[in-house]
Amino acid sequence: MSGAPASTLAERIEEVEGLDRACCLDRWRDAFGRPPPKHLSLAFLRRVLIWDLQCQALGGVSAKTERALARIASGKATPSVAAPGAQLIREWNGRTYQVEVVEDGYRMDGTTYRSLSAVARRITGAQWSGPRFFGLR
Repeated sequence: MSGAPASTLAERIEEVEGLDRACCLDRWRDAFGRPPPKHLSLAFLRRVLIWDLQCQALGGVSAKTERALARIASGKATPSVAAPGAQLIREWNGRTYQVEVVEDGYRMDGTTYRSLSAVARRITGAQWSGPRFFGLR
């Protein structure tokens, strides 16, 4: 490791790629204020340190991504990704149902429903999770 700081992001990345385990552990402590979790591979340590360099140089993840990551980390389900204009198709008891995602809900057969679960209830006559019924995650 040289004493002079690398001047470009590419040079800094190349420097991290050449670090040994002890140097990666020191860099991790400097970057994150604590030691890394035990048993991380050297390749993974390097990838995280490079990611940190890229975030510093180019900006971190968006607020939307931060929220999605927080949801995932907490074990909560992520919302469905059906955007307005999308068409959801489901066959049920020999009939094919087509639902259009619109700004204010879901439209099927000329009627707009506030939730996808309401659409699933209309189709099946039973209480269903709409996203599950249509195979969304």
